[in-house]
Amino acid sequence: MSTARSIEDVEKLLADQRYVADRDLAVTIFLALALEKPLFLEGEAGVGKTEVAKVLAAGLGRRLIRLQCYEGLDVSHALYEWNYAKQILHIRLAESRAKADDGAGVEREIFSPSFLIKRPLLQALEITEEGDPAVLLIDEIDRADEEFEAFLLEILSDFQVTVPEIGTFSAKQRPIVVLTSNRTREVHDALKRRCLYYWIDYPNIEREASIVTSKVPGVDERLAHEASAYVAALRSEPFFKVPGIAETIDWAAALVALGKTSLDERTVAETIGCVLKYQEDVRRARDTNATARFEQSRRAARA
Repeated sequence: MSTARSIEDVEKLLADQRYVADRDLAVTIFLALALEKPLFLEGEAGVGKTEVAKVLAAGLGRRLIRLQCYEGLDVSHALYEWNYAKQILHIRLAESRAKADDGAGVEREIFSPSFLIKRPLLQALEITEEGDPAVLLIDEIDRADEEFEAFLLEILSDFQVTVPEIGTFSAKQRPIVVLTSNRTREVHDALKRRCLYYWIDYPNIEREASIVTSKVPGVDERLAHEASAYVAALRSEPFFKVPGIAETIDWAAALVALGKTSLDERTVAETIGCVLKYQEDVRRARDTNATARFEQSRRAARA
């Protein structure tokens, strides 16, 4: 599928890529594609925000270009930089030539496209040989500094970049842009205004069980429901880091590897490290309300 001409096309694309989603998300994705606007996905870690970009790239047959944000990310790592080692080598070769070289000519050569290292934002402006724009994933924008966020605002407004030594690179077609945030800090309203916004929440037990069965080969349907219900019970308690969908999938795969078709308290205690990643949380899960939590999850799984 190279395009998605309707909401139903988007729903089919997501389903074909085994991404279980609400219709609301399919509507938002369709509008982002139709209006050529960036898609801003916010939610807790592990709810499938990054996966949306991967699914779109795979389902539409596009390149996925990922910019992982972090504190201290600057323009040279996100946009472009010059290949200094290659430039120095070229200068030395020019100096070693028998004939006298024009210094200005050498300078023009070393600041040409062949010496330019294109980083994700600049790569995303290019069209592939197939003529399709890329899917640009700007992951965890909330981890970047506000200065970088302001720079990104300019890029997303015009989808063009000026390299002083060469000229302006403009997108012939706008890339599909997906931004994600775990909300470790508030992203500026000016950036959100340029995007279509969607909050991805934890799924209910039924939907999470469907996700597990689609992602874990050989998992018993009963086990998928019980594991999803138990993780949902964990999320209702004040753990330091509650598990995301990715942890549920990992846990289900581990249970299948152990030959389990249903949960029991001993197995939960032995494998809880697949779900919780901090020792304090693991200890709390094993020592506090363990039986009551287990029974609660079993009842929820049967409901």
